[in-house]
Amino acid sequence: MTDWKTDLDELVKETMAFAKSLRVEPPMPRTIVEPDRIPPVKGIESEREEIRQRIANFKAHQQRFIREREDYAESEWKWTLASQREAKKPDC
Repeated sequence: MTDWKTDLDELVKETMAFAKSLRVEPPMPRTIVEPDRIPPVKGIESEREEIRQRIANFKAHQQRFIREREDYAESEWKWTLASQREAKKPDC
């Protein structure tokens, strides 16, 4: 039972000797870095204005799509009614 203990002790000694034999470089000097400071909040109004403008553009775009869709539906309906009238006309 003591055999494994002596093996372990020898392994620890070898490991310690190996670690000491390695060339140890001095640690890098520590430097204190100042954190980036958040700039004063000045752009909130301009950002809000940009958001308002984007929303207005989006709404205008949606309104244009709605108008185009309604115009297309109306033209298709007129075309359908006209083609039905043509089909109902008696041949002379």
